[in-house]
Amino acid sequence: MELICPAGTPASLEAAVEAGADAIYCGFRDETNARNFPGLNFSREELRKGIAFAHRHGVKVLVAINTFARAGSFGLWQSAVDDAAAAGADALILADLATLAYAARRHPAQRLHVSVQAGVANPDAIRFYAESFGARRVVLPRVLSVMEIASIVRESACETEVFVFGGLCVMEEGRCSLSSYATGQSPNMNGVCSPASHVAYSERDGRIQSTLGGFTINSFGKGEPAGYPTLCKGRFATPKGSGYIFEEPVSLDAAVMLPALRDAGVTALKIEGRQRGRAYIAGVVRSFRDILTGLEEGRSARTPSLAALAEGQASTVGAYRKGWR
Repeated sequence: MELICPAGTPASLEAAVEAGADAIYCGFRDETNARNFPGLNFSREELRKGIAFAHRHGVKVLVAINTFARAGSFGLWQSAVDDAAAAGADALILADLATLAYAARRHPAQRLHVSVQAGVANPDAIRFYAESFGARRVVLPRVLSVMEIASIVRESACETEVFVFGGLCVMEEGRCSLSSYATGQSPNMNGVCSPASHVAYSERDGRIQSTLGGFTINSFGKGEPAGYPTLCKGRFATPKGSGYIFEEPVSLDAAVMLPALRDAGVTALKIEGRQRGRAYIAGVVRSFRDILTGLEEGRSARTPSLAALAEGQASTVGAYRKGWR
């Protein structure tokens, strides 16, 4: 299984290469990718140099152009496709149908992957993308059990890629409107979930309160880490009680599931975190590289604790081991 690693900056790309990534995914410094945060992502020249560096070390680079194009501004997405292809990208990760159609028509030799933002989660949908645009791989949303993934693989000729570490979304990817409700900016359209420009912290009655777009998201006591305010991971008061109503701030860590994912026929394993620093990239990539090497050599998979790098210092295997129906 390929190990696909994030890079939000050229320095992170180099760190991922040195830590043992098989491939790296990154995006341009604009709203064509779903991690459009200040200080992140690549200029055209940085991407060209980054791809050349990765290729010298035998590592692939996948370029995420995975937001949905705005009416009247499709030229921005077309330019991103053209520039990524010209820079030598090994694959483009796309979600928008028009962008997929443009890429398939304009660059027929370019390898295309379907982004998790498209929310493709069944064989019929996968077949549509493969037959309509020649998509070679689909990134599955983080709502499927291993059994469901195995069933999809059996019924599809397309490669599958799944997330194994990093942030979780309460919604199926590409279907969340919470951020746009609070701030007017959407991860699916503008590439930003809970943009920093709309975040504020204040002190009240000895507690730190975090707000997003004027909405109070959380309140933290003395000594309690004040997490970043996202609506889906806030604590709220309801008639039935108070607490994390949607989702607790924890990270996905599916290290113990790698043998099962391998047996299910998964092609590639994806680490989330383009907004994270070099230490996160190096630590997580090295850990998963060691586990995969052990699996390939027939040794017991070593699963070191990555709690220190997880959101809220807590983790879950998510939907891979569903206990509900």
